[in-house]
Amino acid sequence: MTAVPACLPIAQMRSVYRCADVERRLAKLPPKDHEPLRATYERMLEKGPERFQVKPSGVPAMDHLYGELPNFHEALDDVRRQLALCQDSRDALEITPMLLLGPPGVGKTHFAREVAKLLGTGCGFVSMASLTAGWVLSGASSQWKGARPGKVFETLVDGAYANPVIVIDEIDKARGEHAYDPLGSLYSLLEHDTAHEFTDEFAEVAIDASQVIWVATANDERAIPEPILNRVNVVEVQAPDRDQARSIALRLYTQIRGAHDWGRRFDEAPAEAVLERMSELAPREMRRAWQAAFGNARLDARGAIEVRDLPDPPGRRSPIGFTH
Repeated sequence: MTAVPACLPIAQMRSVYRCADVERRLAKLPPKDHEPLRATYERMLEKGPERFQVKPSGVPAMDHLYGELPNFHEALDDVRRQLALCQDSRDALEITPMLLLGPPGVGKTHFAREVAKLLGTGCGFVSMASLTAGWVLSGASSQWKGARPGKVFETLVDGAYANPVIVIDEIDKARGEHAYDPLGSLYSLLEHDTAHEFTDEFAEVAIDASQVIWVATANDERAIPEPILNRVNVVEVQAPDRDQARSIALRLYTQIRGAHDWGRRFDEAPAEAVLERMSELAPREMRRAWQAAFGNARLDARGAIEVRDLPDPPGRRSPIGFTH
């Protein structure tokens, strides 16, 4: 018999825009102009305004996340508390915007993606470090060449959910273009009341973004404007300690081994010395290290990974070049 999930998602429908607003905008367009904007309006009318608004039927099982993300217990506790408030009620799921603050590579982005899976909703992702346009969140005026809607509009209009998780990765790396503040739209988007009538600068049609679940990540809060910090729950995430890192490494080993047919050729658990070396790596680096180690061991026709199969930790790499 197939196991039934402990908390099946409950879905109701929610309108994220008004078709009448879209029709009015479309009617005002010149017949042979603004083709990208016309196509956007026609797509909105074709898809319709209704999106799924989902929440778990109860507080979902989260033990696996506490084990997989041992340095995120404070953030997980915050999510669990807010899930408990909406269970057994007609209330929509509300998660206070969250800022995960911590050093690179500790798993902040992975946590955000796991939250989306836990809640059974969609996930949008914006990397501020690789931002090439300051209007990526709020869209650019259709009068500009190459303009397009922003990420919030696209996630809600093109997606299936009224309450997706949107990850603003490395928010402290946001850089404006001239006088344009790439985070300016967040001042209203992070406020539940004003997010009801968010207007993308490209489409100029009000969108209900009040149900979006915001998770931002950062390394340095000093680079984040105070109005943003005042609108989010700041959770400081520390690098995992040695025991937590060993636990993360062991779980990754088991996951990778179990996900591949070739995994049956390897021992069920790695040696203690191998786990000790893996614990020196940041969680972000562990998966790549295991993949390299599995390959190296297989090349040597072994079913057990040895320390020599692992890549050198940062700082231990041998210099390239001639020695004297």
